[in-house]
Amino acid sequence: MRAIRRFTVRTVLPSQLEPLGELVRNLRWSWHPETMDLFAEVDPEVWERVDHDPVALLGAVEADRLRELAQDRRFLRRLADAADDLREYMTAPRWYQSQDGGPAAIGYFSPEYGIAAALPQYSGGLGILAGDHLKAASDLGVPILGVGLLYRHGYFSQSLSPEGWQQEHYPSLDPGGLPLTLLKEEDGAPARVRISLPGSRTLHAQIWIAQVGRVPLLLLDSDIADNDSAARDVTDRLYGGGTDHRLVQELLLGIGGVRAIRAYCRITGHPEPEVFHTNEGHAGFLGLERIRELTEARLSFDEALEAVRAGTVFTTHTPVPAGIDRFPAEMIARQFGGANAWPTVSVDRILALGAEPDGPDADPAVFNMAVMGMRLAQRVNGVSELHGEVSREMFKGLWPGFDVEEVPIGSITNGVHAPSWVGREVMEQAGDELASLTDMSQGWDAVRKLSDADIWSIRGGLRAHLVTEARKRIRRSWRQRGAAEAELGWVDEALDPDVLTIGFARRVPSYKRLTLMLSDPKRLKSLLLDPDKPVQIVIAGKAHPADEGGKKFIQQMVRFADQEDVRHRIVFLPDYDMALGRLMVTGSDVWMNNPLRPLEACGTSGMKAALNGGLNLSILDGWWDEWFDGNNGWAIPSADGVTDPERRDELEAAALYDLIEREVADRFYDRAADGLPRRWLEMVKHTLSSLGPKVLAGRMLRDYVEGLYTPAASSARALTVDGYANARQFAAWKLRVTQAWPGIRVEHVEAAGVGDTPELGARLELRATIALGELSADDVQVQAAYGRVGPHDELISPAHVTLKADSVDDDGRAYYTGDLPLDRTGAFGYTVRVVPFHPLMASPAELGLVAAPEEPAGMTNGTLR
Repeated sequence: MRAIRRFTVRTVLPSQLEPLGELVRNLRWSWHPETMDLFAEVDPEVWERVDHDPVALLGAVEADRLRELAQDRRFLRRLADAADDLREYMTAPRWYQSQDGGPAAIGYFSPEYGIAAALPQYSGGLGILAGDHLKAASDLGVPILGVGLLYRHGYFSQSLSPEGWQQEHYPSLDPGGLPLTLLKEEDGAPARVRISLPGSRTLHAQIWIAQVGRVPLLLLDSDIADNDSAARDVTDRLYGGGTDHRLVQELLLGIGGVRAIRAYCRITGHPEPEVFHTNEGHAGFLGLERIRELTEARLSFDEALEAVRAGTVFTTHTPVPAGIDRFPAEMIARQFGGANAWPTVSVDRILALGAEPDGPDADPAVFNMAVMGMRLAQRVNGVSELHGEVSREMFKGLWPGFDVEEVPIGSITNGVHAPSWVGREVMEQAGDELASLTDMSQGWDAVRKLSDADIWSIRGGLRAHLVTEARKRIRRSWRQRGAAEAELGWVDEALDPDVLTIGFARRVPSYKRLTLMLSDPKRLKSLLLDPDKPVQIVIAGKAHPADEGGKKFIQQMVRFADQEDVRHRIVFLPDYDMALGRLMVTGSDVWMNNPLRPLEACGTSGMKAALNGGLNLSILDGWWDEWFDGNNGWAIPSADGVTDPERRDELEAAALYDLIEREVADRFYDRAADGLPRRWLEMVKHTLSSLGPKVLAGRMLRDYVEGLYTPAASSARALTVDGYANARQFAAWKLRVTQAWPGIRVEHVEAAGVGDTPELGARLELRATIALGELSADDVQVQAAYGRVGPHDELISPAHVTLKADSVDDDGRAYYTGDLPLDRTGAFGYTVRVVPFHPLMASPAELGLVAAPEEPAGMTNGTLR
């Protein structure tokens, strides 16, 4: 018989061991080796049996062992030291406490979080990035409040059928067996949030807290008795169900998440967030909830919108339109209209926020979550420089009239949390310097002082550990697929701790091209089986349960790796999770990544490998496009201009094979007399010293604080003073300018000062006549754009200078003047434009309004036109 309900009975700790419970409840243990060592000492055998899960450890250790530890003075001293260290970590000032002007708190919303394998609430890169964001915020003292959902079945566990087909399993997770505590009201009742649904239904959710170091992570859970069966299943699994199910999940994350923050701050006294960070469009409804709050406090929709936008940051991780959540507009209308409508927020205004801008791919019947997220945020960023460029092209329709380069979407390149991903051996070698290396990104040049022998020894140990653990996983997988133990003698020889090891692990959508390496199986086999320079490849990855194409890629890879002649050199390890990911990034000599450029937003697994002394072999996409310098790894040539997908794959696969054979393997096996690959180790040192400071989540968090969070807090404060007086004024100004903008014209532009033969270093004097219509000179800014011109007189990456208003006539004509430097030779051009101006705007493009001459004035090849 099967149980109808599963729950975890927690052990009662002796009073002497109560600090052990405190340590278990704070997920800092997941990146603090000393605390993990303490847990291992509780019962080494049980510790291994529960896969290093501290909560499971306390549920499995025998009472006799706990009584024994309660009398063990040495263990109690270690326990007291660990508890004191955690309390000091939680309370002592850190980097953020030395900064001025930052927000009192930041609400950070994400649909998934990869904190630890013991809390499986993630599917891939977005969740791992969110987890590293919280951990780095904790280390730096950044006051973030995380918000997500608690999925009772997580994402899924992966196994393989005998034919190599991915199979999904959804284990039931009991919150009582996870490092969580339930948020309760003063009377002890669970705190609840409620959301109205169409059909007079109500969705209820309770709030679990995962303490991630200094950062509380609030996880909403709908599996409670107050809900009907459909509502209870809202948080059943990550990225599961159909469109209706997904919409309700995102309503709970965004709207319910804001309400959960309000409850948490009310109950605990935690400062309310001044800034809200929307991590991808899934959480976009948080902006609507904040607008509802303010409209019920007597602000108009437009006034509330400005107040919300000022304090909102939106991060997009999506490089392709297909990756964006788009719901039928009628579904949104049903949720926010009719009997379920909010009295102070009309459904038409909500629909307008998610309406796609005019363009060839726009669909008036859909509601676009990313578009809404950007309209509700004054600051938007991508997650690498290249992704910022891609995003500006994708979303340029939101800011019509502006060049793609001026679209107000910036970029902050992702980073990784070193203590979570760096191998123990590397951390011990870094010793006391680790804190400054990872927290403050300083001291990385000292890596060059490490001896080649020490680095090679560490790398060899990490590689050997990967081989040992991979063999265990291979054996377990083959047994699950139906193989008898007698058939598996070859597993003991699978992989070799002395062979060049390439790692490849990621989700398996088509653009990541898991099977590119199989393009020429004969060529791949020759690399794997080379008698002098053999290569071995360790592969892992999950396809979305609904992605049949991705599952076929996995099956193709598994069938190739099953072949007797190569199965000792190439392996597919099922059930890719944080634990396997850490094993692979620490043990691989080379991290391979071959997405279809430019469809990789960032990709952080290669960063983790680099911090462990691994070298990257990657298409120039995501972060690698930004930081590859020719000496820290290899760039796979990309056939960007080839439109035939099969031909492009063929060309890029051939380039990949050539690099592995002629450069990567050559350098790895080029040994000096002492057996050390000197040139290889020089690349490892250069990788650590050059990439180490850049790829850290601490650097990423400082960039967010200084470039986005602090400016957003300043803008939000400016709009909230005096009962939101500035929000009211700013909204009224935007409405007035938008209505009057058709009356703005550039009537005339004339130039002087350079004669008939313009020369380098001269200055061009401009005078522009502007019809202001119903606006004043204070409402606008007149700019001259200038620089190199292309064959069709288009300005290429122009510079801008603001012209000065000299006078304004009674009829509303204004005269502006300024100088342009002729600072380059060759084809040179200029034009004049008018944009709105207000000190509370974050960008001249914010309103998407621009006025330019009908016939551009300019000068080309030194000749005035």
